[in-house]
Order: sequence, then C-alpha cells, then structure tokens
Amino acid sequence: MTLIDKIAWLHLHEGRLLSTRSHGKDRYYIPGGKREAGETDEQTLLREIREELTVQLEPASLVYQGTFEAPAHGHPAGIRVQMTCYSAQYSGELQPAAEIAEIVWLTYQHRPLVSAVDQLIFDWLRERQLLAD
Repeated sequence: MTLIDKIAWLHLHEGRLLSTRSHGKDRYYIPGGKREAGETDEQTLLREIREELTVQLEPASLVYQGTFEAPAHGHPAGIRVQMTCYSAQYSGELQPAAEIAEIVWLTYQHRPLVSAVDQLIFDWLRERQLLAD
C-alpha cells in the first residue's frame, strides 16, 4: 500500500468549510498539500496555504484537529491518502493562486462533491455540529 502524506487547513465560517478546486479537477478539496522532504506539519501547512490562497497562517494559532485516511481520489486501488488537519487563524485576503481555480464555502450537503478523505472529515465536523447541513 502506498500512502500519500498531506497536511490540511480546516477553516470554518458560519458552519461552512473553506474548500478549493484545482484547475482541471472535478472535486473540491480541503486546502493544503503534500509535505516536502524534511518539512514539519507546520512548515508544510504554512507553505501550502500561502502558495494556494495567498494568506499567512499564524503559527501560534495552529491547533491539531485530527488525522484521517481513505483511498486517494483519482489514483489506482491501493493508494491511500492520510490527511493531518489543523485549524489556524490567518491574515490577508483569501484568493485562489497557483493550481487553485476556485475557492468555495461548503456545507454538509456538498459532501458528494469532495474526495473520500474529505468526506470523512465532513462527517467528523458534522458529528461535532461544526458543519451546517
């Protein structure tokens, strides 16, 4: 089994979760990305969010939320993604950059539009009454 190691930013506002869609993709994804060699979770998340959304996460506000694992969307069977999630405050204005085509705010009704690992996170957020129906 191959495991893709990703770090993600859970940012909720009024019961909606910030999500993104990359150019040429058919699913929405929670912002974040793959760790580069030698990077910590914090370094990965700060870099990825700055590159994708043009905002600066505040390192002192990072809070671990959970780690989720599921089959990787768009990959052959046997490839799984492990998503380690954090919440954090930020400064700046959210704007799509790099490979990001659009920024959206999703509720639980949008669950079918996200990847398998994101669906687990949607369920987890809903169980905690953090994600609106």
